[in-house]
Amino acid sequence: MEVISSQRPERTTYGLNKPTAAYFPQPGSKLYADKKLYEKIASSEKKLIQTHWIMPRSAIAAEVPAKSVFRIRTPKGPQVGDLNIWNRHNSREKFWAARTRQLHSAHVSKFDRLWSNLPYLRPMVTIIGDTLNARHDEWGGRVHDTLGTRCDPYVEKLISGEDNDFHCHSNLIRAVMPYGLTEFDIHDVLNVFQVTGLDEYDQYFMETCPSDKGDYFECFAEQDLLVALSACPGGDLSQWDWGEQKDDVDSKGMVQCCRPLVIEIYQLNDPETILKDWDPPKTPNYGGNHGLRQP
Repeated sequence: MEVISSQRPERTTYGLNKPTAAYFPQPGSKLYADKKLYEKIASSEKKLIQTHWIMPRSAIAAEVPAKSVFRIRTPKGPQVGDLNIWNRHNSREKFWAARTRQLHSAHVSKFDRLWSNLPYLRPMVTIIGDTLNARHDEWGGRVHDTLGTRCDPYVEKLISGEDNDFHCHSNLIRAVMPYGLTEFDIHDVLNVFQVTGLDEYDQYFMETCPSDKGDYFECFAEQDLLVALSACPGGDLSQWDWGEQKDDVDSKGMVQCCRPLVIEIYQLNDPETILKDWDPPKTPNYGGNHGLRQP
């Protein structure tokens, strides 16, 4: 099959030195989590206060209080979830996938943080648990993806010419409407449990989701949050394809590989002791005005 890409697969040797990461925080940097503190949070006793089931091909939104923990589970087997996060009191502050990708990595795991957009730029959550444990396979596929974004009906219309309402973008819109949010509030997602990478042509690829029953991805809420999670209509992505027929959704097999997800919200039993060294995240104290001068 001919691969259509602007990038050639062959590497060329230019005698360059091996590059280093663009962001390399020093010990104590605000970019990185205090591992000792977050290990303590992860292992501390907690009380389950809410459980939300996300049925196949649907989404839910839920409020998560600051200083609590939320866990995303695959209760019945492999299933990809598309996650959006907002400041509960200010929907302009939301998860920023691109900056998170730069500050940590293109795929995230334990002790990485999910950062908010400008001008806020502060951690929204810190990841404290991941049973897939930064999985990395022989093709370069890694799990919990910030490279891609949610599936949407506009790309499908562009590619296949069909109207299809079963996409994570549409699911997320329906989920957040009761909270006063609209389509314009939906943003680039964290693809939880999704394995992705870039091939030799620098093209984005997806693999079948490797999660099993009971796998989970767990986060500590650094502030009051609204989270929305879609159980991707592509399911575990083993049968992914565009152009699903509206009158015959079984034709591509995607329905059979769709499973539910669960969000569990936990409260720390002894937050005063566990969080005595924790401080609420603050926005950077930038005092300029972007070079603008008042008359």
